[in-house]
Amino acid sequence: MDPSRKHQVSLRGASAKEISREALLEKVSQERELRNYARRATAAAIFIQSVWRCYYMKKKVAIQLLDEWETLVNSHASVLTATWISSSLLRPFLFFITCLSTQHQKISPRHTECMQSCFKILLESINCNGCALKGWKGHERLFMRRGWRSGFFFPNVKQAVDNGERIRFWEDIWMDDAAICWLFPRLYSVDSRKNFCSLAVGTLEERITWTYQAKKLISLCSFILSECDKSHSGNQCIVILTSIALRLVVVLTDVKGWKSISNDTLQEADMAVKDLVWFMGSCHSGLYISIRRYFDKLSVPSSSQINNIIQKDDRFLITASAVTLAVRPFHLIDYSVVSPGPVDVHFAAEQYCLFLLTIPWLLQRLPAVFIPALKHKSIMSPCFQVLLILRDNIFKEMQEMGQLQKHLSSEEIPPVGWALANIMCLATGSENDFVNSVDYASYVQVVITLAENLLTWFDSVGWIKNEIQDLQGNIETSAASIGAVLHGSETFCGSSKMTFMDLFRPVCQRWHLVKLLEIAKTDASFHGTETLPMKGSKYILGLCLFLTCYLLHLDILWIYGDNLKIPFFPGNGHFTEDNYVSTSRSSGNKKDGVLERKQKQINKDASNKFVNALHKLTGKSQTGVNYTDNVDGRPKTVQVDEESSDVWDVKPLKHGPPGISKDMSCLLHLFCATYSHLLLVLDDIEFYEKQVPFTLEQQRRIASMLNTLVYNGLNQSIGHQNRPLMDSAIRCLHLMYERDCRHRFCPPVLWLSPAKESRLPIAVAARTHEILSANTRSDDVSTVSSMGSVITTTPHVFPFEERVEMFREFINMDKVSRKMAGEVTGPGSRSIEIVVRRGHIVEDGFRQLNSLGSRLKSSIHVSFVSECGLPEAGLDYGGLSKEFLTDISKSAFAPEYGLFSQTSTSDRLLVPNAAARYLENGIRMFEFLGRVVGKALYEGILLDYSFSHVFVQKLLGRYSFLDELSTLDPELYRNLMYVKHYEGDIKELCLDFTVTEESFGKHHVIPLKPGGKDTSVTNENKMQYVHAMADYKLNRQILPFSNAFYRGLTDLIQPSWLKLFNASEFNQLLSGGKHDIDVDDLRNNTRYTGGYSEGSRTVKLFWEVIEGFEPKERCMLLKFVTSCSRAPLLGFKHLQPSFTIHKVACDSSLWAAIGGQDVERLPSASTCYNTLKLPTYKRSSTLRTKLLYAINSNAGFELS
Repeated sequence: MDPSRKHQVSLRGASAKEISREALLEKVSQERELRNYARRATAAAIFIQSVWRCYYMKKKVAIQLLDEWETLVNSHASVLTATWISSSLLRPFLFFITCLSTQHQKISPRHTECMQSCFKILLESINCNGCALKGWKGHERLFMRRGWRSGFFFPNVKQAVDNGERIRFWEDIWMDDAAICWLFPRLYSVDSRKNFCSLAVGTLEERITWTYQAKKLISLCSFILSECDKSHSGNQCIVILTSIALRLVVVLTDVKGWKSISNDTLQEADMAVKDLVWFMGSCHSGLYISIRRYFDKLSVPSSSQINNIIQKDDRFLITASAVTLAVRPFHLIDYSVVSPGPVDVHFAAEQYCLFLLTIPWLLQRLPAVFIPALKHKSIMSPCFQVLLILRDNIFKEMQEMGQLQKHLSSEEIPPVGWALANIMCLATGSENDFVNSVDYASYVQVVITLAENLLTWFDSVGWIKNEIQDLQGNIETSAASIGAVLHGSETFCGSSKMTFMDLFRPVCQRWHLVKLLEIAKTDASFHGTETLPMKGSKYILGLCLFLTCYLLHLDILWIYGDNLKIPFFPGNGHFTEDNYVSTSRSSGNKKDGVLERKQKQINKDASNKFVNALHKLTGKSQTGVNYTDNVDGRPKTVQVDEESSDVWDVKPLKHGPPGISKDMSCLLHLFCATYSHLLLVLDDIEFYEKQVPFTLEQQRRIASMLNTLVYNGLNQSIGHQNRPLMDSAIRCLHLMYERDCRHRFCPPVLWLSPAKESRLPIAVAARTHEILSANTRSDDVSTVSSMGSVITTTPHVFPFEERVEMFREFINMDKVSRKMAGEVTGPGSRSIEIVVRRGHIVEDGFRQLNSLGSRLKSSIHVSFVSECGLPEAGLDYGGLSKEFLTDISKSAFAPEYGLFSQTSTSDRLLVPNAAARYLENGIRMFEFLGRVVGKALYEGILLDYSFSHVFVQKLLGRYSFLDELSTLDPELYRNLMYVKHYEGDIKELCLDFTVTEESFGKHHVIPLKPGGKDTSVTNENKMQYVHAMADYKLNRQILPFSNAFYRGLTDLIQPSWLKLFNASEFNQLLSGGKHDIDVDDLRNNTRYTGGYSEGSRTVKLFWEVIEGFEPKERCMLLKFVTSCSRAPLLGFKHLQPSFTIHKVACDSSLWAAIGGQDVERLPSASTCYNTLKLPTYKRSSTLRTKLLYAINSNAGFELS
């Protein structure tokens, strides 16, 4: 047989063509799948038809029942019975309303009328509107109820009846049913057969039917509440319907409103009501979700409207009923009837916490009359217990709720944040005190739990990192926006202008912590609670630990001295509560006047007590070193050996946060967070002159403690539990270091001491830093080197010279990477050719180079055109490009050019000119100058210019505060300090929240805040004025210029490279080292050309003369040759091109030499090549005279 036909088979009835076995099996399999698919499709079609037929029939029947139901309701004339209401009224009503309205989540006008009619009939049945009352002496009077609003009940009726007096009723006086029943219990008779609620105590079948229908009514009324939208003022029918529906639910769930219940059936009625309330508090009813939707639609009334709400408003009644239903499950917790089971309030509490406490501005949306009901202990205590017991489930559901809200972004407050804010507002009263009967221990633990979860959410969405980056890079334009960055996004509350952070104000106020401290010592609940893991004042520490990011006020510092007496060093004794609480509990109850008079003394005592504990932590004995002397009440500093690094290395902190106790960690976290806020507003007079709250010696101790803690913490593996302490300690350390950089109060060795014995080599440290920068966005923080964290977070532990070497190593690594990427292939490759006119160097450079961006890293070949319009001869081998950068910076940075001005300080530093914004291409010109400076740093070319501290702070990504204003405008700083410490009425100075700028002869009035022109400065807002003025001068005014300069600078220099330095070090990096030069270093790195050598006579005379120069003269010589008066930071070996002395042959005649004459030619220089053209002088006196004349003539090449 043919091998190709071996595996083929013949099909019956097939043609001559045959098919293989594999193909046959595949075809059979496909046909089987098609049959299965067709079978499933047929089944699905049948199912869809069945569902559609069912839906159609149900809708058809529902419409038919609706028509019949309307006819029935409109035509009924007989007395309504409970059985008729249940079977003939409610049964069809619930069916067609569910089919036509509830399932479609829509209420039509026709359905609205039906529901109103049904609910009115039910209310009339439950209230038993027809009743007979036999009056006095056998006369009968019929009292028909006109509605609950028409009922009138005199307050003195009860007193009259109690006194046995006869009461006379006039025809125009109408009383409600409750009053009549109370007055005449024996004469008041009702027909229980008419009351719908009588079925709840009837037969078993009637009770089951009534319970089912009542639960369906509750769900229907909850749906109606969710659809009630206050914003649609024209839709009044839905508002009326909602009011009636909630009234019905209130009556159904209140056994006291059932008029047909006797004492014999009261227990059964209680059972039925408890079952309804349990259902209402569960998630099946949807009540709390509906209440949340309704509250979300409520706007926040203004302060004038809160107390003037008309109670006849239907919407007010809806809100009242909604609040009543929300808290009703909590009120049944103490009922004695337990069958069919005790009401589990945890279901309702969980729903309450999840859907109501997470409503933004909950208390601000509700009328003030309802707030006390929400603050009651019967509501708060179950919520606290549920939040602590079921916190994992609740937080998970809150997170899912936040994800379901489409409008919730990473810049908005999550549900757990609103829960925390609302609980604080509920637990604290309006008179600086807690509400009555609040469970303080549970309150503190709940706040800690919620705050910890909120901080975790902040960290997960990157708020903390992003806000720090925004604070450092995208600097906000006002002091108010600083608060937004430090404390989260500012969500405003309607027209009241309240911010989200205002809700946390109680925890930042003095009374809050003092009150808790007092309770912690006296209240037994703080000591015997088994469900809470912490005891006593540890609650307070935990509260402060997790709420430090919300601290807005600084009054808490004084509590250190008066209430918190905690040993800092754990070896001094075990942790006890008595160490925390003040021995005098009356301090929190002192009057404000007494507090104000003793504030300074309290602060002083507080700082001394803190420092005493600090000495224990740092291991320094107080008996050995006395840092304060109380003679004459003034501190006296004692000199210590500050140059020894051992003095500043705190040994107890060598293991970082893991090496200290949890209690100590909490206290350090609290101190760092509060002191960080204080440092932001502490001016130089208070810090350096008045030395409050600590002396300078104490400040040095604090700085050394923080420096050691942070350095060792970064070198250790920090767990999640220690991150809050590290973050606050790093922030406080940075603030102290920046203040020391601006006005030194610490010895330099203090900042270097922790890393004295563990610093990495420069090359290793640089590469580690680069790896860290490349992985900053990685989620796995543990993979990042700890030493890299040290370089990024605390670069000051490395000496300045080593950081400069790191900087140059970064640039060398970047050049290597560019070469490997093919951007640089050889000398002169991909160089940039430009032609520059001598008289228009800035304009030509801007036009040809500004658009290059990072391509400016390539070499630049410059061809100059003289002022006559002729090209200058010469080739650019690096010297002309250096001359170009030097000349363009000299022209653009000159105050006459209009882009920069000089500060009024003695050093005349450069700062952007506010009028530059009106110049053509002003902002773009700043961006170009940023690239020029970046190019100079990248190539190691020194520019003899220094920028102001404030401007460099912006380039380094740091914000400027009030204390830095003295470096920019000392006169304005003195004036603001005068305003700050002014003891009289500040209105006498006639100030407002505006600032006036002058540019090109015109005055511009700029408001410091909205409406600033109409806002006068008073004693109450003068601090706001001082900081707003400082914020404008330091940040807002130069913000567009600094941002543009930063964009250009970072095209060539990575921001992480710049952050190795502070402001003064950046200027040194740009313009060179100290104001004198090392002659030996210059001699060892000098090159000789033209016939000179190191042994030439003239060269020897030159070095003798240079050594005899004054430091200022040597700097002038260096500027004459290199165009910069400062030496390179790492020595002259890094000067590019090298310092060169070129021989200029200019021999004098024989008779002139015999006559004692020397060469008359002056020395000249070629700054583009760093070359000194030195004639062959014979005498040192001639060389000195000619050289001094040349360097003082402000000329260089033209002297040739």
